Amino acid sequence: MGELLDRMEPLLSRMPAVKPPEGHVHFKNKLMWTAAVLLLYFILTNIPVFGLASNSVDIFEYYRALLAGAQGTILHLGIGPIVTASIVLQLLRGADLIKINTSDQRGQVLYMGLQKLLIFVMIFIEALPNVFGGWMTADAGVAAIFGGNTAIVMILIFLQICLGGVLVMFMDEVVSKWGIGSGVGLFIVAGVAQGLVNGLFNWSASGSVDGFATGFFPRLFQVIAEGANFIDYFGLQILALITTIVLFFVIVFVESTRIEIPLAHANVRGARSRFPVKLVYASVLPMILVRVLQANVQMIGMILSNFGINILGEFNGTTPVSGLMWYLAPINQPQDWMWWLSNFTGAGHAVWEVLIRIGIDCLVMILGGALFAIFWVKTAGLDSKHVARQIQNSGMQIPGYRRSPAVLERYLDRYIPRVTVIGGVFIGLLSVVANMLGIIGFVGGTGLLLTVSIIYRLYEQIANEQMMEMYPFMRGFFNKE
Repeated sequence: MGELLDRMEPLLSRMPAVKPPEGHVHFKNKLMWTAAVLLLYFILTNIPVFGLASNSVDIFEYYRALLAGAQGTILHLGIGPIVTASIVLQLLRGADLIKINTSDQRGQVLYMGLQKLLIFVMIFIEALPNVFGGWMTADAGVAAIFGGNTAIVMILIFLQICLGGVLVMFMDEVVSKWGIGSGVGLFIVAGVAQGLVNGLFNWSASGSVDGFATGFFPRLFQVIAEGANFIDYFGLQILALITTIVLFFVIVFVESTRIEIPLAHANVRGARSRFPVKLVYASVLPMILVRVLQANVQMIGMILSNFGINILGEFNGTTPVSGLMWYLAPINQPQDWMWWLSNFTGAGHAVWEVLIRIGIDCLVMILGGALFAIFWVKTAGLDSKHVARQIQNSGMQIPGYRRSPAVLERYLDRYIPRVTVIGGVFIGLLSVVANMLGIIGFVGGTGLLLTVSIIYRLYEQIANEQMMEMYPFMRGFFNKE
C-alpha cells in the first residue's frame, strides 16, 4: 500500500482544494464566512433537480437528518459521501493498511488528497444507484424536450447530484479553513433545525395517516377542536416532545461533565490552565459514522431487492419488511418496535423477533460508538500522544511532573482511552433509546444528539476564538498559528 501511495503522490498532491489562509483570520471574518456558507447551503437545498419526477423515491428517507441533504434537490446526497469516505479511510488506517505520517507536511498532503479522492469516488458510487437504480425517475415533460429520450434526462440528473456532492465537499472545507467549526456539523445543525421547526409548526397533513396535521401544535389544536381521542391521536407526540426536551438537557449536562487536568506554564510564573477531558471526549460525530454505515448496508439491500434478489430481505419502498435487512434496520420511531400499536411497521413479526431487532440495534450502536470513537480520536489528533505534544509545544506542563512528552502521554493515558470508550458506549445507548421513544420532527435521536452537541461545542469554539482575539499568545496552545 505504501508503494501505491508513492505512485499516486502526483495525483493526490494536485487534488483541488480551498486555499488556506496565510495568517490569522479575524473572528468577524470567520463569522462572515460561516454565515455565507450557511446561506448558500439553504439556497442549494431549495433548488430542485432539473428533470426529476415528483414521484421519485428517496432511499435515504430515514437518514435525512444525519445526511444534511434535501430530497430531490441539488444537495440530495448531503454529507453522505464525505462521511462514507471518512469511514473507509478510518477502517483502512485502523487495520494498518495505510501508513501515512500526518505529523509532517508530505503526510498531511497525502492524507488530505486521499480523503478527497475517496470523496469523489463515493459521490459517484452513491449517486449511481440513486439515479439508475429505479428510485429516481425522469419527468415526462422534460423528457419530451429531448424527444422522449429519458436516458439523457437521467444523465443530467446524475450530473446535478454529483455537482451537489462536490459543492458540499468544498463548502465544508471553506468552513473548516476560513470559518468556525466544520461544515459537516453546520449542515447537520441546519437540517435538524429545519426538521424541528417543521415538526412543531407544520399545518400540512401530508404523510399523516389519520388526516391531522403533522406539526405538534397544529395537531394539538385539531385534536382538541374535533374532540378526538387524545391518547390515540396525540399520545406518541407527547412522548416525542418529552423525549426531545429530556434529551436536550441530558446532552448539555453530559457535555459539561469532564475531568480537568491542571496545567502550568513552564516559564511564566502564575500562568495556569486546565485541559478538559469530557465524558463525550470524541464528540457525538462518530455516531454519524455508525448510522451512515447502516444506511449504506440498507442501500445495498434495497438495490438487490429492487432487482428481484431477496436473499437479504424484501423491501416495501424504502422500508425493510423481512429477512436480514429487517433485523439490521435501525429503529427510527416507536412504531418500529411497539407491536401493540395499530400502525406497527413490523406487521407479521413475532414479539421475540422484535426483541432481537432491538438487541441488534443496541449492539451495533454501542459497539460501533465505542469503535468509531477510538478511530475518531486517533484520526483527529485527540489521542494521548498528540495532546501531549500539543501541551508540550504550548509551553505548558502538569505541575509536579517532569516536562516531557512521554511523561505527559503516560499521564493522559490514564483518562483519554477509558473516557473515549465510555463516552462512545453512552452516546450509542442514548441514541437508541431516543430513537425508540421518538423525537419531534422525525429528526431521530442521533440527529438531535448531534445537533445539541455540535451547538454546545460551537459555543465553546466561539468563546475560544474571542479569547484568542483578546490574548493572541493563546493561539499557540490551540494550534491556530
